[in-house]
Amino acid sequence: MPDTPDSLNAVCPHCEAVNRIPSARRDEHPVCGRCGHALFTGASVALSTAAWDRFTVRNDLPVVVDFWAKWCGPCRAMAPQFEQAAQRLAGRALFAKVDTDAEPELAGRFGIRSIPTLVLMQGGRELKRVSGAMSAAQLEQWVAAG
Repeated sequence: MPDTPDSLNAVCPHCEAVNRIPSARRDEHPVCGRCGHALFTGASVALSTAAWDRFTVRNDLPVVVDFWAKWCGPCRAMAPQFEQAAQRLAGRALFAKVDTDAEPELAGRFGIRSIPTLVLMQGGRELKRVSGAMSAAQLEQWVAAG
């Protein structure tokens, strides 16, 4: 993952407010200035098309997006691993899930042809992607390799 500046923007997963926090304090469980909830919960966020740009563009941390569907066996098998990686990387990367059946516009926009597909976003740009289920350790290595 790239080095972070002295402060960073973090979008609240609860109210979508953009918060500016000192980079050195991101491990101190910062809370949202608007709603008071934790900014880095260690859990993934379900993203809608409406919230996509705000969450992927305004966050300074990398965002790992899992494109998945409820009927997909490998997606369901990977879900606990995805959540485990989200918890381990809290404050270093954000994790989000996009249900391709509920959000077909996003799936089409990103040319998702197979699921699960993971996309690493930073500053609104796709850095890389991979298709197929991964373990938590593999996910962490994939994110760290940036």
